[in-house]
Amino acid sequence: MKNILIISFCLFTINSFGQTAHKSKGTLNSIQVYTTAKNTSLRLSAQKNLEFQKGVTIAENKVFIFVDDSHTFQTMLGIGGAVTDASAEVFARLTPPLQKELLNAYYDPVKGIGYTLARTNIQSCDFSSGSYSYVENGDSALKTFSVKHDEQYRIPLLKKIISKVGHLTLFASPWSPPAWMKTNDDMLHGGRLLPKYDQSWANFYVKFIRAYEAHGIPVWGLTVQNEPMAVQKWESCNYTAEEERDFIKNYLGPTLVRNGMVHKKLIAWDHNRDLIYHRAQVILNDPAAAKYVWGIGYHWYETWTGGPMQFDNVKKVHETFPTKNLIFTEGTAEVFNYDSLASWRLGETYGNSMIHDFNDGTVGWTDWNILLDEKGGPNHVGNFCFAPIHSIDGTKLFYTNSYYYIGQFSKFIRPGAKRINASGNRTALLTTAFKNKDGKIAVVVMNPGDNPVEYNLYYKGNSALVNSLPHSISTLVFKSF
Repeated sequence: MKNILIISFCLFTINSFGQTAHKSKGTLNSIQVYTTAKNTSLRLSAQKNLEFQKGVTIAENKVFIFVDDSHTFQTMLGIGGAVTDASAEVFARLTPPLQKELLNAYYDPVKGIGYTLARTNIQSCDFSSGSYSYVENGDSALKTFSVKHDEQYRIPLLKKIISKVGHLTLFASPWSPPAWMKTNDDMLHGGRLLPKYDQSWANFYVKFIRAYEAHGIPVWGLTVQNEPMAVQKWESCNYTAEEERDFIKNYLGPTLVRNGMVHKKLIAWDHNRDLIYHRAQVILNDPAAAKYVWGIGYHWYETWTGGPMQFDNVKKVHETFPTKNLIFTEGTAEVFNYDSLASWRLGETYGNSMIHDFNDGTVGWTDWNILLDEKGGPNHVGNFCFAPIHSIDGTKLFYTNSYYYIGQFSKFIRPGAKRINASGNRTALLTTAFKNKDGKIAVVVMNPGDNPVEYNLYYKGNSALVNSLPHSISTLVFKSF
């Protein structure tokens, strides 16, 4: 415990230094470099500025990252994390100074990493202290609908966040309908929505949106169902691809339109990459359903069955349905282990996924819980997980490596940025790049290997020599010219 608390303090101190240095300015050809690296004190830390030089020779024995902004691709929606019951409950137990620190760490673009995107749960989920519903048993007319439960922790936190950022792109996801609406009469353990409650459940989403917006919390969008193919020991509900398609086109989509919510973004699937193409194919090949769908959401937990992250499936959806959006809606590195809080693999998992996902067309990226306690909870079924920041005994905040890896993207790639080409000639480095609305280009370069890699950052006939440290991630920022 003592060692982890010391590391936590040191990491935040370094992070603050790096963020202050972000204000420095260079020449037109100057490149600002910010780095997070293993076995160093670098955590989103500003390095010495580099300068583009003319006249580099392209050669096979040199390592290059080529940046080309002559073509642009998807527009960045935002990067952020989930505000669950668990996160809000842990936040409420923090002292006011720690609450301020956490809000700055996530939502201040200068002092922190500038989150602008958030997800929240409709009714209870595993990261709630217990199961609950917004309506009383058997109330299919939803006359008893109330979000009073959320007024204790979650709504106050969301209002603080909105006050901090001004505008938060928030989407909501249900884990389960009320038990009495389901085939198994249980919010947990899977089950299906009973057909006789299709309309009532569609009305439920509208009720939620109106209730939250009455509290001053705008809801940008919603997913149809969290993990519709999983039978979980926590809140869950199952839909085949055809069942989700039909619920969208016959009930949820028309209900949103009838209630003046055609502008709300509807996200289908909201489950792993392994079956994403099949789900997208069934739903988006049906025009009557597709017209209501803004995009396809996905998670990364296909890795928890022993396989690799299946990035190609995301790419195939983007290539097949280019007019629909892709959004990463949930991910956490692994099952919680207190001794692994400082593990470097936590951050590298995020960096690897985010680079590939953005290169495959993803417009938004949402981490799981923004804050958990020292046990990886609270969680009413013991499904404890990691978060980028953990509260240790309510007296300290511990910043895992994932916080800094996510920040290498969210701090420098802002909403409205357009992805541009960044390609390398060696597989030792992973890279993606975006051009912000102010003309600044942010190139993220990750070195997951054990050795340093010297490379040339090449842009419009100019290059700069960069040294990528082992197990590091850097963001290189420069003004387009």
